[in-house]
Amino acid sequence: MAQFIEIHPQNPQSRLIYQVVKIVRQGGVIVYPTDSGYALGCRVGEKQPLDTIKRIRKLDDKHNFSLVCKSLAQSSSFAKLSNDAHRLIKTLTPGPFTFIADATKEVPRRMMHAKRKTIGIRIPDNNIALAIVEELGEPLLSASLILPGEEYALSDPFEIRESLENELDLIIDAGIVNGENSTIISCADNQVSIVRQGVGVASMLEN
Repeated sequence: MAQFIEIHPQNPQSRLIYQVVKIVRQGGVIVYPTDSGYALGCRVGEKQPLDTIKRIRKLDDKHNFSLVCKSLAQSSSFAKLSNDAHRLIKTLTPGPFTFIADATKEVPRRMMHAKRKTIGIRIPDNNIALAIVEELGEPLLSASLILPGEEYALSDPFEIRESLENELDLIIDAGIVNGENSTIISCADNQVSIVRQGVGVASMLEN
C-alpha cells in the first residue's frame, strides 16, 4: 500500500523530498506533480518499477518515456541535441513541454521507443518535481499518469489514491494541479517540429 504524503507545492519540505528520493532509490514507483498533471516516476534503469508503470498505463514498446531533469546539463548523457534544439529547450523551460530526442547509449533499450530509439526530455515548471531530481542527483524516469481510455493526466491526488493505492509505493499530495497535456516537440533527426499541441505555447515554431 502506498505512502501518502502532503508536500507544499511552492516550498517543498526538504525532509519530505528526502523521503521521496529514498523510496525512488530503493526501486519504488511514485506519483508526483508536474505542470501538466500528476505523473508516475521511478529510477532510470530499474526494470521492475518500469514494468509497473507500463502495466498501470497499459503501454507497449512504442511509448516514449521521458526523463525529468533539473536542467539541460543533466539530460546531456541521455539525449543527443543539436545546437538549435539546445537553444529551443533553454528558451522554453522550465515549462509544460516534452522534447523527443535521439537517445544516447546511456539510455536502457527498454526505455526507448522501439523503432526510433528516442527518449523524451522534461524540465517541468514545478517546484516539487525539480526538488526531487535535484536531491536524486540524476533524471527521473517518468510517464504522465493518464489512465487507459483517458485523454488527460489525473489531477486529484485523492482520486489517484482511490484508484492506484495498492500498485504504488508513494503518492505525493500537492493539491489539485492542472490536468492538461504537455506540448510535445520532436528534436530527433536534427528536425524540430511540434508533434502534439498541448498547454505549452512555442510561438517560434507555429506556422
